[in-house]
Amino acid sequence: MKSKYVILASALLISVATFAQKDQIKSAEKALKGGDAQGAIAILKDAENLVVNAKDVEQAQYYFVKGNAYLELANKKVEESKNLSLAAESYKKLIEVEKASGKVKYSTQAATSITDIKGKLINSAIADSQVSKHAEGAKKLYDAYLLDKNDTINLYYAASTAVNAQDFDLALPMYEELKKLNYSGKGTSYTAVNKISGNEDGFNSAKDRDLAVKLGTHEKPKTEAIPSKRGEIYKNLALILVQKGRSEDAKKAIADARKANPDDTSLILTEANLYLESKDFETYKKLVGEALQKEPNNADLVFNLGVISANSKNNADAEKYYLKAIEINPNYANAYLNLAALKLEAEKPIIDEMNKLGTSAKDMKRYDVLKAQRENVFKGVIPYLKKANELDPKNEDVSKTLLGVYKALEMTAEAKALKATM
Repeated sequence: MKSKYVILASALLISVATFAQKDQIKSAEKALKGGDAQGAIAILKDAENLVVNAKDVEQAQYYFVKGNAYLELANKKVEESKNLSLAAESYKKLIEVEKASGKVKYSTQAATSITDIKGKLINSAIADSQVSKHAEGAKKLYDAYLLDKNDTINLYYAASTAVNAQDFDLALPMYEELKKLNYSGKGTSYTAVNKISGNEDGFNSAKDRDLAVKLGTHEKPKTEAIPSKRGEIYKNLALILVQKGRSEDAKKAIADARKANPDDTSLILTEANLYLESKDFETYKKLVGEALQKEPNNADLVFNLGVISANSKNNADAEKYYLKAIEINPNYANAYLNLAALKLEAEKPIIDEMNKLGTSAKDMKRYDVLKAQRENVFKGVIPYLKKANELDPKNEDVSKTLLGVYKALEMTAEAKALKATM
């Protein structure tokens, strides 16, 4: 008789706990409707330990109200990033509970809220980046990726943004995950200009874009190939590993990438750059030759070889590659710009020597010689800067450099004409 009494008492205790929990969820809902999201969360926190033993329908309701409360706080800009993530976490638990039980009541609304949260995280990350809060932006983009792991581009942008923040500890695991996923980002971009806003809108497919053009909401359709980002991903991964003193790991990462993507020439360039930094010039030259054999008429590849050569202070090779890139593609604006920058480097030692000269007759004579040499440097870069300015008129660096050259050479008419277009 005594044992039966104990069992009955236990059953009564469970029932009382269940009723208490239901009341707490209702109280939290009431608080949320009254605009007290923080109060709703506090009420739900008291019921947290009891949720595990609750019925599926009550668990789902608990996580739904909890998710709504956190989302409400985020919408009010209260610890926005943190509360968006907590809201998404609650909604995901809700969906898991209803999926396991087979009873769907809140999942559709929760899924819609998760999509909304993902958009808010991305927009907030963009806003952070615009005010140079790159680390905060990177974390939000990573949270957006965790909400939808099929949308791997958010992981790529999270890693890139972490690099912009110089937070390599944050970036490293993201790049390692991109490597594990063998992410390339290669694809096709479908865009058209919105007639109302004037902005270029992106579409998921050519069919969607063409329909918008046909309906008259958009114009000027454009299709562009999106190049592989693997080279950049493995380059950044390798550079981070090198910075952490893990050079062998960096070489292995590139070697693994090349095995998985044997036809990706950008990875050959990344590996070449890695050996260049470790001053293994023989391996560097071998890899450069391999890259050129694969794609001798790839202007981007040849241009990148020019950049690598310039970074290693091998100006003769850099000039050769830039000229080759222009030969392949006469409208390669960056090749003209980099060629001009390369040639302008000759000005520095001239200026340094001029500044050291005195006022003696010998020094004045030397000054005139150096002045003529400097003018020849400027005259030599004008054709490249003019072409770069013609191809990319909105590039302020090009126009300002060209204007400076005109002024140094006292080419008043040319300077006046250029300034009128700036």
